[in-house]
Amino acid sequence: MEQVKSEYIKKGPMPKVDFLTFIMSLSSSALAHLGEVPDPVTGKKEVDLELARHTIDVLSMLEEKTRGNLTREEGEFIRNILFELKMKYVQRA
Repeated sequence: MEQVKSEYIKKGPMPKVDFLTFIMSLSSSALAHLGEVPDPVTGKKEVDLELARHTIDVLSMLEEKTRGNLTREEGEFIRNILFELKMKYVQRA
């Protein structure tokens, strides 16, 4: 299985580690679980509402726990991402 996964994962420079890339990574996972984008490993669009909801809940927790400690840009980014993901979740559910 590990060998199969490595065939689908393209190696390249890792993205910068910061709050926005972390939130973008989580939101990409949620979008994949909502069937909005293909799974990076399988290349297939699959819906898993339980995993999508869990990832949205993690993002909501992060938004709540970091409130007051984010830049304006970071705060707006996570709020906008959460709004978009919640709307897509409601449409799917």
